[in-house]
Amino acid sequence: MKKKNKSFTSSRALATGRAVLAAEAQAVHAAATRLGGDFGRVVAMIHRARGKVVVVGLGKSGLVAHSVAATLCSLGTPAVYLHAGEAAHGDIGVVQKGDVVILISKSGATPELVRLAPVLRSLGAKLVALTGNLRSPLAAEADAVLDAAVAREADPLGLAPTNSAVVALALGHALAAALAQARGFSADDFARMHPSGQLGRNLLLRVADVMHGMKEIAVARPGASLRDVVVAMTRRPLGAACVVDRRGKLTGLVTDGDIRRALQKHEDIRVLTVAEVMTPNPIRITPETLLGDALRLMEERTSQISVLPVVGGQARCLGLLRLHDIYQH
Repeated sequence: MKKKNKSFTSSRALATGRAVLAAEAQAVHAAATRLGGDFGRVVAMIHRARGKVVVVGLGKSGLVAHSVAATLCSLGTPAVYLHAGEAAHGDIGVVQKGDVVILISKSGATPELVRLAPVLRSLGAKLVALTGNLRSPLAAEADAVLDAAVAREADPLGLAPTNSAVVALALGHALAAALAQARGFSADDFARMHPSGQLGRNLLLRVADVMHGMKEIAVARPGASLRDVVVAMTRRPLGAACVVDRRGKLTGLVTDGDIRRALQKHEDIRVLTVAEVMTPNPIRITPETLLGDALRLMEERTSQISVLPVVGGQARCLGLLRLHDIYQH
């Protein structure tokens, strides 16, 4: 049974956590400083390749390899993950002539990867070693080497692959980003790669696709009583009422918050008109706006906006967009 560490304190845990994060950040910074010509060669090699990218690893490096392959795919570079142990038992069949294989190993001496290298080369693949040892057997076999060396690991024992895993992952991300740039990968391309998630939703859909039209929302005239707008908002509970003039032009917005503030400020709200409690000339949005842009408009503020009026030409009110509508699936 493990003994309890009597010297443990929350402040000591916090200090350790900060030290690990600082050490990992420093390791990534050092890798960025060392990054040289081989990085450009690897990007050009992959960009010119007729095939895909195969990312190989084992253990913690295998987990990094799996993540790197996923990020490459996400940013427009076809990639697959290959488990180094399973490769020698048939899975190496995924590798074809024209592929580029990235072999990830901290030591550069992982037996499974070293034995795999000449076989991969015989299949017509180019080899990239992503390793912490530039003089390792794996580095010697590779067409290009990416330096993932770290001075030490970040955990208190200096044994677990912490700094080394983070640096390897960061180098993989750097490759994916540089390749996306080289391919002219756009936000539209990214959206096509993520059609079902919130990212794709933000990039593919527009306000018109999710907004509530005029028949679904509470509407009021500036001279109407506050009671009338409360009744309208109760019938159509979307969190706000659009205030429009006789031509349908948006002149203000009454939110649930506006009504609460009116109740706090006035003893008798029956004498109040909509114009006295509304927010005049509120922030508004057009139906053509992408959901991602609408989300930024609503969230990236000191005071978050939960509902926006939607307007067309000449500020004509078309409906309401709620923050909830953007996230709703």
